[in-house]
Amino acid sequence: MCAMTTVNFLKSPLTINWAVTNRCNFKCRHCYSRTDPSDELSKETLFASIEKIVAAKVLSINFGGGEPLLRNDLLEIAAFASRKGLRVSMNSNGYLIDRKKAGELKDAGFSKVGISLDSHLPDVHDRFRGIPGSHQKAVAALAHLKESGIKTSLSTVICKINYTAINELIAFARQNGVHQLNFHNFKCSGLGYSNKDELDLSAAEWKEFYLQAMKAKKEVKDLEISLDDPIIASLGMKTETDSLVKGSVCGKLSLNIKSNGDITPCGFIPIVIGNIVKDDLKEVWYNSTVLDQMRNKKPTGKCASCGSYEDCLGGCSARALALTGDFNNPDPHCWNS
Repeated sequence: MCAMTTVNFLKSPLTINWAVTNRCNFKCRHCYSRTDPSDELSKETLFASIEKIVAAKVLSINFGGGEPLLRNDLLEIAAFASRKGLRVSMNSNGYLIDRKKAGELKDAGFSKVGISLDSHLPDVHDRFRGIPGSHQKAVAALAHLKESGIKTSLSTVICKINYTAINELIAFARQNGVHQLNFHNFKCSGLGYSNKDELDLSAAEWKEFYLQAMKAKKEVKDLEISLDDPIIASLGMKTETDSLVKGSVCGKLSLNIKSNGDITPCGFIPIVIGNIVKDDLKEVWYNSTVLDQMRNKKPTGKCASCGSYEDCLGGCSARALALTGDFNNPDPHCWNS
């Protein structure tokens, strides 16, 4: 593991989340990338950029989008990254993963594939994702990936359609043999902002969800349940990365790269801090003024007197920026008064 520095970030990103395309075959209600018109980098440019990531001593790369499998050269790109020593993973909606594709993903070096699934109920998931039959395809993809020897996880965006179905989602994950169930907090970026009044939870509902999710996480032993929201610190709970950095991991453990090579702190923060084609990644990592602001947030409002601030650091920086215009403001999801 990389050593901690005196400030609240590692010497290099552990992970690069790379949206290699914004194209998608789905119409998700919360999508942040469908409003992004950025071009895609060529395969050769991606290879050169991956070399730069390896030189910066990044450990892993996670491909996303859009739907990454809509790039016909994704397998070549992943194989190149894997040969360079990077741990390669992907987030997918699963629609294009049949038995043959799963085998090809294994051969290309994918160690893990996360499948997006937002409800155990097929009709609920299909409506949310905008594609009939998408639930059935996701379930089939999980079976094909497991057969090929790739670890799988379920990625569930918590919102109005599923926040009371924790036990059902756990049972579904067990039934489909995944090793991890990721409960992602709803972000207000892109279409997520446009549809937040319909989909997002109230602060009180978030508190109730996390109380139940934390209880399940403690009791369930045969399935890893991941909670990525720093505001759970006020409930006495730690995220999986709490031992490394406090608060949001964006710009401290990870960076995001857009389809055109632009570097942002995370996929939900549309502030460009560099470009992987033109800039040195370590230079961006150490000298970006935006990252410095995120790593050294100042408590404002109710955060200034909150006993949990040292652990949560104001909650999700992306959400605070999207809804208040300032990283330093309290996370709008926070239930503390």
